[in-house]
Amino acid sequence: MKRDISAGTQVKIWLGVAAALIIFLVVFQSILLPFVAGLALGYFLDPLADRLEKWGVPRAVAAITLLIAFLLVMVGMLLLLLPLLQAQVAELVAKLPDYAARIQQGVANLAHMVEASLSPDDMAKLREGVTAYAGTALGWLAGMLQSLVGGSLAFFNLMALLFVTPVVAFYMLRDWDTFVGAIDRLLPRQHADTVREQARRVDNTLAGFLRGQATVCILLGLFYAIGLTLAGLDFGFTVGLISGLISFIPYVGSLFGLVASLGLALIQFDSWLHIGIVGAIFVAGQAIEGNVLTPILVGDRVGLHPVWVIFALFAGASLLGFLGMLIALPVAAVIGVMVRFAIDRYLHSPLYGDTPGADPNDPMPLRAAREDGE
Repeated sequence: MKRDISAGTQVKIWLGVAAALIIFLVVFQSILLPFVAGLALGYFLDPLADRLEKWGVPRAVAAITLLIAFLLVMVGMLLLLLPLLQAQVAELVAKLPDYAARIQQGVANLAHMVEASLSPDDMAKLREGVTAYAGTALGWLAGMLQSLVGGSLAFFNLMALLFVTPVVAFYMLRDWDTFVGAIDRLLPRQHADTVREQARRVDNTLAGFLRGQATVCILLGLFYAIGLTLAGLDFGFTVGLISGLISFIPYVGSLFGLVASLGLALIQFDSWLHIGIVGAIFVAGQAIEGNVLTPILVGDRVGLHPVWVIFALFAGASLLGFLGMLIALPVAAVIGVMVRFAIDRYLHSPLYGDTPGADPNDPMPLRAAREDGE
């Protein structure tokens, strides 16, 4: 005869499981990157594998076919883009002295203007402040680069990412349904339906964001790269492509591209028309992303607020580096679904109470109450 477990004991068990998972991630973070990347790749390709399986293709054959196709696409893109990127980097290195001279001249002119309008004491304070902030910024940048490429395991992680990730992705694709079924059998029976429903919501959130946002980033990167190249901006293809690819961080990709492109345009062009064209490309890109690409490819069912996404990515990078960035969005999606579930339970519980005429689905009840009071 099975003995019922109290709610408090269940909470302690789940907190213990969460603590064990966090300890596992912290202890093994240096070797988890290829496994997490393989799991993410398997999750990304799983719908295609399911579709091939419905068409009668054996699961193992579908998995290996999709992985080979994915690797061929990635290699093809590298072969197409790498020569162009390499040429632009070489050109940038060759033009750096000229750019440095122009920047130095512009800074000198700006310094003369500021010096003419400030007192000697204010000018000294300004120099001290700029020096301090510049040192802090350079130290932060150096630390970030060191955390990404430094360490004794950096080469090992790179090799593992190249060779272990495809193997992990293959087994994830082949045995995905088996893994899901095994986890489902371990769910507490009295809460199984609730857990399944929340898991479906997490899956919808991740699928809508990751798969949709990846397509948005690629299309936006191509738009920026082609547009800046046609505008005649030096290194426009590289800047535009990078801007699009990091657009999964809301507003950061476009802001980086806008600042970098306008900086290059101010150095390269003497005409304000050309500088305005560069700025207009990013304005058009934001309009296309917000009104066309995101509504069609991502939709409104994602439920991940841009501020929450930015915080999750920065928090993950701060705690676990690049590995933290990979798992930040899944964790953010899970937390978001759990918070919405908890709020829904609270709004329909005796703790919230029943207010005559109140609608628990009203997104702004406090504002309505304040307006009524006025």
